[in-house]
Amino acid sequence: MEQADTLERRQQRLLVRSGELRSQFVQDARVLQQPLALADQVQAGWRWLRAHPELPLAAVAVVALLRPRRVWRLGWRLWAGWRLWQRVQVRLPAGLLRR
Repeated sequence: MEQADTLERRQQRLLVRSGELRSQFVQDARVLQQPLALADQVQAGWRWLRAHPELPLAAVAVVALLRPRRVWRLGWRLWAGWRLWQRVQVRLPAGLLRR
């Protein structure tokens, strides 16, 4: 009988503690709500761009027609950036870029 009372009191303490931990988790998670909402928006935008590649390509084509020098300059910078990235990847430790 005494052991059952002890177990019941322990169960009650654990339930109270569990409720406290849940409340604390909710408060802590509020801090992450805004950054995670922004990340969701960025992800949704990326999915939209992947589903509609013709729109950004059309924008690039318009800029290329109106400002060809700017497009060449940007193209060379992108090429240089890509080459730099390729060189950096070779020098990084093997598992650093893997997910």
